Amino acid sequence: MIDRHAVQEMLSEGLSAGEVARHFGISSRTVRRIRREARVETADDASARRTRRVGRPRVPDRTRDRMRALMEGDPEAPRQEILRRLREEGVEVGQSTFYRLWPEVRGSIPRELMVRFEGVAGEFAQFDFGQVDIRLPEGRTKRIHFAAYRLNYSRWVWVALVPDERAESLIRSLLGSFEPAGGVPLRVVFDRPKAVVVGTDEHGRPIWNATLAQAAIDYGFTVELCAPRSPEQKGSVENLVGFVKRSFFQARMFADGEGDLERQLLAWLAMVNEERRSRATGEVPRVRLEEEVRRMKPLAIPPADNGLRYPVQVGPTAPVDFQGVRYAMPAGACGIPATLHLYPDRVRIVTGGGRFEAVHPRFPGVGRTSYLKGQRAEQLAAVAGPRKRLYFMRERILELGPVGEGYLTELIHARPHTWKGDVERLFALLEEVGEPTFLRLLQRALFKRLYGAEYVVRLAAREVAS
Repeated sequence: MIDRHAVQEMLSEGLSAGEVARHFGISSRTVRRIRREARVETADDASARRTRRVGRPRVPDRTRDRMRALMEGDPEAPRQEILRRLREEGVEVGQSTFYRLWPEVRGSIPRELMVRFEGVAGEFAQFDFGQVDIRLPEGRTKRIHFAAYRLNYSRWVWVALVPDERAESLIRSLLGSFEPAGGVPLRVVFDRPKAVVVGTDEHGRPIWNATLAQAAIDYGFTVELCAPRSPEQKGSVENLVGFVKRSFFQARMFADGEGDLERQLLAWLAMVNEERRSRATGEVPRVRLEEEVRRMKPLAIPPADNGLRYPVQVGPTAPVDFQGVRYAMPAGACGIPATLHLYPDRVRIVTGGGRFEAVHPRFPGVGRTSYLKGQRAEQLAAVAGPRKRLYFMRERILELGPVGEGYLTELIHARPHTWKGDVERLFALLEEVGEPTFLRLLQRALFKRLYGAEYVVRLAAREVAS
């Protein structure tokens, strides 16, 4: 409107439409149109546009009112949910119009006074998961997951790379943060991740993940939830995950997504915690951490020695199925409830009362089934009947994967009436030499098309002799 006013003033001074057009860099036709308009009396562009019906059609007041009502009724609902509800109610609103209205309507809703949940030394810590695409050479990117931990009082930060955002990653990275921090705070505040709360009861109270709850009891901290997207309830207005992304992951390029990334992360953590002053406190976090350590609890168990506990059931064929792996138990444990203690490198399974116990490698060396030395023979001794014993031995060879299945298939078809004795000899050889050697022998026999236990035994003897 100021520009239109200037055009009108220059025309009133006697300048021609062409001269005014050249001065403003517009067409003579536009100048002549402005000459015919009423005199400019306001500098409010928005008001003038509404009067002249310039721009998008006005959104009906009932759409704005309904949108506002839905947002007031559920302040934490994401935008997509509000849009979905509007359309379900028959409110005609386009997606672009809705997103244009969102900040306007949201800004018109009175907000509660913000209250900072500031803590004293050793009281609060914040834990969150995040994911980000990091930059690699040659324009490549890689998506990684990370866990971020921050003590509220000192603003001391710890970040760990994690394979996923499941319960085990959460607990191990959380306990792994306690160790370099020097102790355990009174409370750890979470943003309601699925790994923390598995549901709600009939009263709307959270049902905690049982493994996390046990870790909280073992280490002496309490779990608290904050409202979604409310960082002030975690004791800080700064978004922890956003801070880590902006300050580290998105601010750098990495030679690879492993070794170089971890080296740069440790260097950045040293700078953030030991050199740079926190904007929130004006002090270096390491200095205030010394006071926090005096108020925090010592670690009851070193994180590497802590076995996360999971309730399990021993199956009818004496395995415990857990996360895609089968761990063998003594035959007498069939059908009994047990507790699985999960460590980074092993599992320990104990039945009620401690009558039966087995400690397996976390990941079997071969296949997805883990047997301890002598377990197959012990289980076989508990099987009654020759037919059941035969098929028990067959099943143990099949469990070894494609090589075991392939050799057994060829053997049965090559010797349809006499394979029983071969299976018995192969099972005995498996117990004698162990899974890796046995599989290597089967693979050589398959390659040479030697289908029979005597051939595999002969190959084993030659291997020993050489």
